This record gives sequence, structure tokens and C-alpha cells, in this order.
Amino acid sequence: MSSGGGGGGGGGGSPNNTEWRFNQTLRNVQGMLKGRSFPGKVLLTRRSEPLSPPEYSPRFENDRDEYEQNEGSPEGKGQASGNTTDSMSAKKSNPPSTSSTSSLPDAQGLVSGARATDSARIAKFTNELTRPAVILDKLRELSWSGVPPYMRPNIWRLLLGYAPPNADRREGVLTRKRLEYVECVSQYYDIPDTERSDEEINMLRQIAVDCPRTVPDVTFFQHPQIQKSLERILYTWAIRHPASGYVQGINDLLTPFLVVFLSEHLHGNMDTWSMENLSPQDISNIEADCYWCLSKFLDGMQDHYTFAQPGIQRLVFRLKELVHRIDEPVSKHIEEQGLDFLQFSFRWFNCLLIREVPFHLVTRLWDTYLAEGDYLPDFLVYISASFLLTWSDKLKKLDFQEMVMLLQHLPTRNWAHHELEMVLSRAYMWHTMFKSSPSHLAS
Repeated sequence: MSSGGGGGGGGGGSPNNTEWRFNQTLRNVQGMLKGRSFPGKVLLTRRSEPLSPPEYSPRFENDRDEYEQNEGSPEGKGQASGNTTDSMSAKKSNPPSTSSTSSLPDAQGLVSGARATDSARIAKFTNELTRPAVILDKLRELSWSGVPPYMRPNIWRLLLGYAPPNADRREGVLTRKRLEYVECVSQYYDIPDTERSDEEINMLRQIAVDCPRTVPDVTFFQHPQIQKSLERILYTWAIRHPASGYVQGINDLLTPFLVVFLSEHLHGNMDTWSMENLSPQDISNIEADCYWCLSKFLDGMQDHYTFAQPGIQRLVFRLKELVHRIDEPVSKHIEEQGLDFLQFSFRWFNCLLIREVPFHLVTRLWDTYLAEGDYLPDFLVYISASFLLTWSDKLKKLDFQEMVMLLQHLPTRNWAHHELEMVLSRAYMWHTMFKSSPSHLAS
């Protein structure tokens, strides 16, 4: 990988040479992937120098020592969650910024400095959000490594293009779009079955069957009002998107939005939330925000949910090729055992891993998804490869039936933020290594 101009200012006695730091980090991560212990932070950062080829969109700056540790809970579940995210923001980085880490820190320094870096990172988010017009590229740079939970609703609306960057237009646009959603519901959902076609009736029935299956291990989603909101949003979306209509799995994609926009009105742990604390207007606005954000999100991957789902089949093929390039022994073993990648990874791509990780990690994962924007389908391949190869050593010892059982019931139930950040860090590393040599993904 080519190095940009001279390295940034050194610190703590660490070498200033950018190429040395980058290569040292790659060796550390590669050692980790081989099972060796991995002290400290995955610091895949090249500071202000370009990391990506000129034709790739410059988006991510390296403010890597400032990952917010309180992701997902006020207590900051798992100090280690920040230890690996320094690798991720450097992804696709071409920015002219010089604010970044200057040395490879030790593990103890990371823990002791976590609280201070929280405030610095939050200050950066606050600075971006209080501009008269938000600079979306800057917001993506920050969001890739995780968004403070209380800022998520506003940031997700901005990243998806639902709320405009200009602050003086934002309230008016949201009011208009929320009214438009109410009109759509009145026109398409709040009508008798006699005014629906047979196809529409069947689609509504399928949605009604799928809603209770949505995140079944989270009790809150079984609340009658939540079930009704899911049904109303999904049916209205399907009617207004006839190219795909409703496809099983889209119900899962709605859940992160629902949780995030509910969190603007309901505070504390989701287990303690009560829908009785919401007014009808609150519920209508939440549904509208979910509807429009789901629409914006799926606009970039429509062929994932059209007939035969060709977009997902394409990603499955690319995943198979990438795994072969990264870990040929695992790839050969899977092939020798007769296991088709489609058998386990189709669901991963269809539901964007929502069913594979604990639900409390989903919104953190989606911070990165939304920060990726139009590049998400490409990066999903790398995330899925990293996810699969978490169990590389184990997979090589299993026969066909054992592999199927493992991949259908992955042992992620007790995962915390650290494990998710490692998946994203490896994905970033492999994307950085391979994106300039796409022949390994040639069809």
C-alpha cells in the first residue's frame, strides 16, 4: 500500500514513520487472527495521508483516539469496545485533516484515557450538529465508529438524507414528511379488505404473520402497539414499492429504526419502556420517521429484495471468493464438505446480520452501515467474511452437519461491544488490503 506524504507528529516516543506504523498494525492484527494475544488498540490509521486510491470517495478522517465508550448503556458496556474502533474510521480516508493519534498507545493508556476521549468525541459530534448546515462527510467520518445513543435519532435522519443538512429547513421538512406518511396510511392501510386486491390481502396477511416473529427474544416487540406499528409501516412501504413488495426479512430491517426513534421519547432500559407514555402524535411521528428512513436505506439496495433477490445472490458469490482469498484452508474445507455459502450467508445479507448478533449490538452495527451510505453493499461482503472467519479454526474441524448447526446457531449470545468491534476492524483491514485488487472478486 502506498504511503502518503510524511507522517504526522509523533508522540510517546513511538516512530513517526507512517508506513512503519501501518505495517506494524497489520502484523499485530494478523497475529491476532492466528490466535496470538493482541494487546492494545487496532490502530489502522495513516493520519492525514490518503489511504484509498484517488477514485475512491474520501470520507473518513482519523480521529481514532476519541471513540465513545458509553455506547449502548450509560455505564459504557465493555471498555474494550473502543480498543478496536480506531481501525475503522481510517477506512477510505483521504481527508486533509491532521487531527488523529500520533503513536501506538498501550492497552493501559487506553483504559485510563477513555473518559477524557469520550468528551472530546462528543464535542466533535456537537460541533458538527450545531452548524447552520451539517457537513455530511464529516458526520459520516465520526459516525462510522459509533454514535452517542442520545444523538442517534438526529444523526441517523441526517445520514440517510431524510432530514436536510440545513438547520433552518429541517423542522419544516420533517413536519411535511410526517404528514405525508399519515396520508399514505390513510390511503393504503386504513381501508377495508374489499378495496384491496387479492395480492394485497395476501401480503398483509404475511406481514401479520411475520410481525410476531420479529426479534422474538425482545419482549418489548411483542407489545400490541409495536406489532401494529410494524404492520402499518411494512404494509405501507410494500404498497409504495411494488417492484419488491414485502419480502421476509424487511421486518427485521425496520427494528433498529423503531428502537432509535422510540428512544427519543422513552428513556432507560428498553425492558422498562411503556407505550402508555406515548401520545398518538408521538407514535405517528415515530412511525413516519421509521417509514422514511427504511425507504431511504433500502433505496441503495433495491435489487436485494426484487424477484429472486439478485443483489443478495451477487453478495453471496463475492463472499465466497473473498473468503477463499483470505483463508483458503477454510474455503477448501467448506467446499469439500459440500456446504454452499448460500445456505448460511443468504440470511446474513437478507437481514444484515440482525439475527446473528445480540439485539443490543444492532444499533452500533447500524451506525457503521449508515455511515457507509452507498458503499454499504460492498462493505457488507467484508463484514460477513470477518464474521464468518471469527470461527475459522473451529470450522476446519467440523463436518457438513456440524458446520450447518454452528452457522445456524452461532455462539454470539454473550457478545459485547468488543467482539463486534473486532469484526468491523478485520473487515476494515481486509477492505483496505483488497479493494485495490478486485480480481479476487471477479465474476
